[in-house]
Amino acid sequence: MPRAASSLPHSDPAWPGRIGAGVLLLVLLWPLLVWSEFRPWLLLDAQSLAATGRFVADFFPPAHSTDFLLLVAQAAWQTVAMATAGMTLALVGAIPLTLIATERLSISRLAGRMRWPARLLRQLVRWWLILLRSVPELVWALLFVRIAGLGPTAGVLAIALTYCGMLGKVYAEILESTDAHATQSLLRNGSGRLAALLYGALPEAASELVSYTVYRWECAIRGSVVMGFVGAGGLGQRMDESMKMLAGSEVSTMLIVFILLVAAADGVSKFLRARLA
Repeated sequence: MPRAASSLPHSDPAWPGRIGAGVLLLVLLWPLLVWSEFRPWLLLDAQSLAATGRFVADFFPPAHSTDFLLLVAQAAWQTVAMATAGMTLALVGAIPLTLIATERLSISRLAGRMRWPARLLRQLVRWWLILLRSVPELVWALLFVRIAGLGPTAGVLAIALTYCGMLGKVYAEILESTDAHATQSLLRNGSGRLAALLYGALPEAASELVSYTVYRWECAIRGSVVMGFVGAGGLGQRMDESMKMLAGSEVSTMLIVFILLVAAADGVSKFLRARLA
């Protein structure tokens, strides 16, 4: 007896395209892996496995002496302070640049066509933001370590420059995507850019702006640790010293503290998003 039409298996009409896309991805990915000298099988080499085993074995138990924990706490606090100070300076630079780069806050644009001086200034600001965020904070830190010497000053300046470019670009994009009615109404009635931002665009975009800012602060904490490896102070510099001495137990303790710092930053982000919801 023939099976009912409703019980016949149905083939996925999209499977040929999915298979083709998978094959195309492999074709494109393979030469990239070759050119990048990606050789994961080296991790399975006997010598590599033995070195990894010795290094991981030193992680347990983590170092927990009172003097060392106080040293780690001080370094962790310096890392948070470096990230927070750098983010504050980045905000100080990013907010006025955002006011200029956001077309929706342009007063000359209300007439229908933006004047060429305003367009030129806006383009120059956008190129400046591109320049700032194009150079990674680690490279800025290397430059400032040569200028200002070892210590957190280099890390603060590196975070301030790179994150100023990132914040200015993303803030402008977020404000451009908001409803323009309130902002344009304020500008048409004689409001300035700052008032239009505070009372027009900001209330609608506040949650997204705060969420991105706190996320960047979390990234700044991670970046502060990395910059410590080039002499910018904080937890990263202590970790670099312990790794050079092959003190696995000390590295283990600092990794735990680092994870707790990132978890705390994530908790702050969730709290602020909940308050703004």
